Amino acid sequence: MPKNNNPMTLLKDLFLTLRPKQWIKNGAVFAPLLFSQNLLNGPLFIKTLEAFGLFCLLTGSVYIFNDLKDLKEDRRHPIKQNRPLASGRVNPTLAWIIAFLLLIMSFLIGWRISIPLTGIMGAYLLLQVLYTLFLKHLVILDIFSIAAGFVLRVVAGGLTIGVHLSPWLLICTMLLSLFLAMAKRRHELIFLKEEAVNHRGILKEYSPYLLDQMMGVVTATTVMSYALYTISEETISKFHTPNLIFTLPFVLYGIFRYLYLVHQKVEGGRPEEILLTDLPLLLTVLGWTITVLVVLYR
Repeated sequence: MPKNNNPMTLLKDLFLTLRPKQWIKNGAVFAPLLFSQNLLNGPLFIKTLEAFGLFCLLTGSVYIFNDLKDLKEDRRHPIKQNRPLASGRVNPTLAWIIAFLLLIMSFLIGWRISIPLTGIMGAYLLLQVLYTLFLKHLVILDIFSIAAGFVLRVVAGGLTIGVHLSPWLLICTMLLSLFLAMAKRRHELIFLKEEAVNHRGILKEYSPYLLDQMMGVVTATTVMSYALYTISEETISKFHTPNLIFTLPFVLYGIFRYLYLVHQKVEGGRPEEILLTDLPLLLTVLGWTITVLVVLYR
């Protein structure tokens, strides 16, 4: 196993163990700020930014715990074997210490900022521990556990700024998260082929056909739920405009583009990287965001 003797290289590898690319998932805490029309409210924006930072610390410690737990499997994985821990560039004992310090730091800071936020962070941590130790071995529940993590982020964002969360927001978040989780499982099956079960045991319970059927249901339900949200009386009354419906084409294209990448390009294993590297998808998200801003903040 290679060892890291250069201090700067070691710091870089320690940072990479936190999986900074996946912090984009923590952006879900900004959803309540955006849809409560408080994006331009300085104090509430700062609070949400603090919640985002705390979740980055928390998820970083969880990712380290996950990597330590799956160390043997990751060393056999064609991509994950290059991670700092799996490759041996970071000592596991040091990683445990870093994870513990980040965990304590996130909860101490969170307690001073918002007790309700700290409670959601605790629920998220419990979910992740249960997932790593137990839930990821249960078919279908493993996917729901991943989606629940996104929902908790949204709830955290709402509690941080003290706004009411629309049930539509939670439903759409859950459905979209399920879609991404299913796409991830499908990619693992296709990419790893006969080695899939050796890497993740639960994959023996899935097949590309089953996941395609499940994704078809979730895709249709996601689009329908979002469409109903944009034209619901509650939404029109709250935002004083029916024009949120004009964001629907971006949602449709974004989902179809993602399905294209999953089926035709055999991608989908790392949604955070796809979002940052696929230009059409990136432009779609940007177009959706701009349209939402124009409709809600005109």
